[in-house]
Amino acid sequence: MAIKDGLLPEFDHEMGTTRRLLERVPESEFGWKPHDKSFALGHLAAHIANLPTWIGMTLDATEFDAADFGDEARPRPPASRAELLARFDANAKQARAKLDDQIDPAFLVPWTLKNAGQELFTMPKLSVLRIFVMNHLIHHRGQLSVYLRLRNVPLPSIYGPTADEA
Repeated sequence: MAIKDGLLPEFDHEMGTTRRLLERVPESEFGWKPHDKSFALGHLAAHIANLPTWIGMTLDATEFDAADFGDEARPRPPASRAELLARFDANAKQARAKLDDQIDPAFLVPWTLKNAGQELFTMPKLSVLRIFVMNHLIHHRGQLSVYLRLRNVPLPSIYGPTADEA
């Protein structure tokens, strides 16, 4: 089996789950923050909607230096839930196509994350996709589910039933 054949079902499942959660983000609460040090709800949702673009950044290059991308790398909060979902859908579609185009050797090429030239880590692109992209998205999706619960928004099923949905 090709590596992508193992990744694509996971990608499809996680993107579907993520979209169902993003559909619940109330526009009227985009500016809400659970704590002064936390992202605002709209900013967190925008970050999640942007994370699929990291698949292309990983597969199209062998390194990424975060210092080369200042504040412009942070996605702007959406003006509406419709804009948020359109952004996520476009990014997920493009990321899936990028994954589907890969052959096994491409997943094994080393990729390096740097900050101002200092190497933070180097690992095969497959590991970067799983750890730095997918797990990162799942982590922030978990944060979003807490934000929504704190705003009394019913949560969709994620890995099983929630208190709101069987």
